Amino acid sequence: MYKNFKLASTFALSFSIGTTLVNADEFPFDVPSMDEQSKEAGIEHTYEGPWEYFVGGGAASFDCNGDRMPDVFLSGGKSAAKLFINTSSRGGNLSFTEKALDIGRSNTKVLGAYPINIDNDEYTDLVLLRLGANQILKGGPDCSFTKANKELAINGGREWSTGFAAIWEAENALPTMAIGNYVDRNAPGTPWGTCSPNILLRPDAANQYAEPLALEPGYCSLSMLFTDWNKSGLPDLRITNDRQYYRGGEEQLWQISPGETPRAYTQNDGWETLQIWGMGIAEADLNGDGFPEYALTSMGDTKIQSLDEEGDEESPIYKDIAFESGATAHRPYVGDDLKPSTGWHSQFVDFNNDTHKDLYIAKGNVEAMSDFASYDPDNMLLGGFENKFTEKGDEAGIALNSAGRGAVIEDFNADGMLDMLVVNRKTNVNLFLNEGAKTDWGHRPMGNWIKIELDNGAINKDAIGAKISVKTGNLTQNKTIQIGGGHASGQLGFNHFGLGVAERATIRVQWPNGDWSHPYKVFANNHVIIERDSPVANYWYPAED
Repeated sequence: MYKNFKLASTFALSFSIGTTLVNADEFPFDVPSMDEQSKEAGIEHTYEGPWEYFVGGGAASFDCNGDRMPDVFLSGGKSAAKLFINTSSRGGNLSFTEKALDIGRSNTKVLGAYPINIDNDEYTDLVLLRLGANQILKGGPDCSFTKANKELAINGGREWSTGFAAIWEAENALPTMAIGNYVDRNAPGTPWGTCSPNILLRPDAANQYAEPLALEPGYCSLSMLFTDWNKSGLPDLRITNDRQYYRGGEEQLWQISPGETPRAYTQNDGWETLQIWGMGIAEADLNGDGFPEYALTSMGDTKIQSLDEEGDEESPIYKDIAFESGATAHRPYVGDDLKPSTGWHSQFVDFNNDTHKDLYIAKGNVEAMSDFASYDPDNMLLGGFENKFTEKGDEAGIALNSAGRGAVIEDFNADGMLDMLVVNRKTNVNLFLNEGAKTDWGHRPMGNWIKIELDNGAINKDAIGAKISVKTGNLTQNKTIQIGGGHASGQLGFNHFGLGVAERATIRVQWPNGDWSHPYKVFANNHVIIERDSPVANYWYPAED
């Protein structure tokens, strides 16, 4: 505890000039210094393959051995996927050890991966999106995995799967899972206008899965997310689609109500036609009103959609606020290549712990497409007041000449600052250690932080669909626990919040069934575990080296 208080005090002093305390609202934000450490950390892995692997290239981060440190699973495309165990020490450099996977051919042709605890036991499972049969891997002791499709009565199919999302509906013991499919390679006229239908998998009374429901029409999905866009308590399914291949298609929102047949929202509902080269989705409540905003990556400009004044709980009418927010990210921000960018994985996080949401976008040319930028560095758009974003990727050290696809943003060494792993096409992954803010005498920690793990009990243990509310002073930050979004990449574990100069925070949780917890008052710079109905929040302390 003493170390935590010391860190908080150190940061508070950095805001002092002489005897006058500078207003945090007027202080320039910190830029994190990101040190690339992939090979030193023991991770050598490349996503590669022919045209079926131009898309995908996902990663999954989750704890597979019970030490609460995030391990990583990396898709390989034509090459074998790999699992790396996190052996980093608290606050030190990053370190990983490869662990062999004994899953046969399912370890190849992997485009993406999402962690999820399907069977509600103590081990996290994995959903592998593949070119061909998708595979459910049941987690076991010591990061072991076994195939579970037959046990769950899931037919992996033969499609080209590129998107995934999951939610627990009503009182079901098993999750409802959506799988997004890309081009139908077997249809006449492939690839133009030949997108396979997406599917919805719902559990049956026997705790297995019923025959899949087709979500038709499908328009070549590259990312999907269950989202409570209207605060109804019943998440719907948002899908972003690649207009390169479909004819007459658009972005989609499907109404998913327990026990009912899914229905696509139409213009009669207020859903407006939007056609983009949709690659990834990220969600965050940027203005604190409880309604989520969405970052949609594409070839060209990024969209940030916010519920329009004409929209309401019944009408999903959206406006694009990317331009006014400075977050279109439509061209490379360094170099002399002025051609449009190609965005893939997107994720809202707080890199510098200043309480403002930042936006990360993985960038990379599809495959020598001459109309788009060849040198296309990833974006680190640091958030500021009034939802304004400022590009700091070059200053942070992530403006590399690589072709990014999927990513996971995690605190790999448990020091409270978010690190990052990016899967690249044809080159080694990038693994960045967040060293904090650069100063004349080295580096220093940035803002205070809190990391929260939820335990919902016997069913839906990780509380997917829950909302975490963190209050510091007059500021309230909200985050919904989700499986899906990004680009072929997912993560499960502690949920990170930057706290700025605040040394304490009050946490409330709206559990998946809508019940609210009582307030939990916690100290900053701690890992917090909240069990449903527990009167207290518990601290977890990472092992020292």
